[in-house]
Amino acid sequence: MEGQATKPARRVMVVADPTRESASALQYALAHVVLEHDELILFFVENQNTWRNTFMTLLKIPGLASLAVAAMSLEGINAEEGVDFLEEMKNACKRAKPKLSVRAERMGMEDGKDKANTILHQSDALGIDIIVVGQRRKISKEILGTYTWPGAGRGATNKAIDTADYLIENSKCDCVAVQKKGQDGGYLLNSRTHKNFWLLA
Repeated sequence: MEGQATKPARRVMVVADPTRESASALQYALAHVVLEHDELILFFVENQNTWRNTFMTLLKIPGLASLAVAAMSLEGINAEEGVDFLEEMKNACKRAKPKLSVRAERMGMEDGKDKANTILHQSDALGIDIIVVGQRRKISKEILGTYTWPGAGRGATNKAIDTADYLIENSKCDCVAVQKKGQDGGYLLNSRTHKNFWLLA
């Protein structure tokens, strides 16, 4: 632990949204990435078309309140009451690491930019060192969004990849996609250098 204090402070961005995947990404970041002298930025890209559906999905997840990251007990909360899940996540961070500098930011998608590129643009603007994003491959299109990008010459065809994969391939900083396997099942991590890396909780 003594060596940790000598490391320079970093800016860590967790892509935040009201889903189990995002909560798992935050849980991983708090347990394995951020140090108390780092700055943690919870970044939410607003998309009015999917916001209500994902919020209502979050409220129905039975085990959410038991996630270690989330003492964000959303059980019984009505979405109509204007609950700010970013504030709940921020409060959970403060409970887990009281000395950690945490801030929450939200941004609407700019004209001509999708979710992935909005995240990339903001990570560059903020000087982010590490991006942590939740990933659930089977329904990534519904939960995380997808990005369709053209092949770069060589006769490649267009293909759809999920937002997390696009961030890994195109971010200037390190990016880790996190999948949580059950309550105590550990994490499946993907980055540029590690594919399907298993980490015990």
